[in-house]
Amino acid sequence: MIIDTRARFGFTAAPGSTDDARIRHLILACRLPPAACLRRPSLRCPASGRQRAAVARDTAEGLGEAYFRDGGRRAHGLEVEFTDVGQLDFDL
Repeated sequence: MIIDTRARFGFTAAPGSTDDARIRHLILACRLPPAACLRRPSLRCPASGRQRAAVARDTAEGLGEAYFRDGGRRAHGLEVEFTDVGQLDFDL
């Protein structure tokens, strides 16, 4: 799945790391947890607040693994915070 997003990313990580949240624009091929694909909002059916929160959480998990932790090769234990979403598009 391709994710194109512009959002604020922050981190919970080991002491001494830079965790200040900042706006980033990412376009990335990544795997989301299977449940995230089922909850992904349809263009024809706007998502409820709860659905949007679940999609944002799952997107943060997928981006954390694929981009920030590089598939487990770095930043072990890093938790990604994904807020102030200005854009979030999905494509297969």
